[in-house]
Amino acid sequence: MFKFRSERLALVARSVSLAALLCSSALVFAQTPGRPATPAEIKAWDIDVRPDFKGLPAGSGSVARGQQVWEAQCESCHGAFGESNEVFTPIVGHTTKADMKAGRVAALAKDSVPQRTTLMKLSELSTLWDYINRAMPWNAPKTLTTEEVYAVTAYILHLGDIVPADFVLSDKNVRDVQALLPNRNGKIAKQFMWGVADKPDVQGSSCRVNCDPKVELTSRLPDYARNAHGNLAEQMRLIGGVRGADTTQPAPSSFVAGANRAAASSAKPPSNLGNAPNPTKLAQQHACLACHGVDNKMVGPSLKDIHAKYKTVKDSAALLATKIKAGGSGVWGSVPMPAQAHVPDADIRAMAEWIAKGDFK
Repeated sequence: MFKFRSERLALVARSVSLAALLCSSALVFAQTPGRPATPAEIKAWDIDVRPDFKGLPAGSGSVARGQQVWEAQCESCHGAFGESNEVFTPIVGHTTKADMKAGRVAALAKDSVPQRTTLMKLSELSTLWDYINRAMPWNAPKTLTTEEVYAVTAYILHLGDIVPADFVLSDKNVRDVQALLPNRNGKIAKQFMWGVADKPDVQGSSCRVNCDPKVELTSRLPDYARNAHGNLAEQMRLIGGVRGADTTQPAPSSFVAGANRAAASSAKPPSNLGNAPNPTKLAQQHACLACHGVDNKMVGPSLKDIHAKYKTVKDSAALLATKIKAGGSGVWGSVPMPAQAHVPDADIRAMAEWIAKGDFK
């Protein structure tokens, strides 16, 4: 318990440090004119569900419907029964009827299992619902309907023997199901992050005071470290307005201080492909890079490995285009790639030719 408390305190401390950093960084953009968010924009952003289920939308979903959604959208990464650890940590496993009765998962207190699953650690059902709603499926987050989120949540609970096969989860009975979670009592008594009625963890009236309205950067990420972890723009899921920086290009001159500005302004600009489709941007747009790194294996093989495998095949571009369109499994392992029937043929052909040529600069 004390170890868990220390970990939570460390997490809070890191969160506060990050908040202070973001506050400081935001001053760089303070002079940029903006506008108030519209009610529709706020509503689209404000989708979180609290542990008391405030924010949970009305709706319902059955275990049977959840199985259909799971097999179509979730099974490729999590396995047929949520037990796979090939891509992500298993969701289901190592909970018992005794745990459900006690509200604490006994296996968490000892090293009796090789890997902790989601249902072993889950203490708030709202957490599971909220995460599925905002982040799944991996290659198309926020595309599930409210009913599908209820259904997938119900199916996961059924896989953990928490609800029966004919169960229908809804906003009306979600609190009753919360009382069945195997680890519902497996959290510390003091809820640092959401116990707003208690004394706050951090004391202070404001983050910054008497800030200088004019901010000039005096340091930046060294050029040799800029692309140390690969191109960040290729590692972002295309959701919302957040995009990673293209770290294969020099830093924009507006972010370089003093003498570095002249050097950055004379750097070679990004290549211009004119009206031809940019295959890298197409791969980002269609979420291909959510599963395939250019240089590194992720959920699927790297693009360079695919190029190496098919570079000697006659008309490899046409073959790759067919594989992208139809999807499949077994060539690179058991994790299937879903069919990309929604992607325009011209985009598929451009990406296939790009991979076939192996020109990933």
